[in-house]
Amino acid sequence: MNVAIYGASKKPERYAFKAFSLLRENGHTVFPVHPRIKEIDGVTVYRSLKEIPEPLDTLSLYIGPAAQEGEVAGDILAADLRRVIFNPGTENPELEKSLLNKGVETLEACTLVMLKTRQF
Repeated sequence: MNVAIYGASKKPERYAFKAFSLLRENGHTVFPVHPRIKEIDGVTVYRSLKEIPEPLDTLSLYIGPAAQEGEVAGDILAADLRRVIFNPGTENPELEKSLLNKGVETLEACTLVMLKTRQF
């Protein structure tokens, strides 16, 4: 499954990095997204979802609601996604409603817990 991580991090103590690693360990192809990072563990980091050259299934969010506004929300809404996971602290009812209206599944859940309990 192709999974994008918005708010990817190179810092091992960050949940976004832990999700990046665990997704890869579970056989998923991960596309990290961050405006200022070029690569994580040899994997190219993209500035936006529209730059990702592969079709995406899932987006896992690791940026707060304020950072999701404007250009980021537009990028997310323009992407062809099956689902978006709003990890703890990223909940955004307005963006969720817009995604649901587009037919995108939204979950307020933790990607790490979902992976560890085989619910991903």
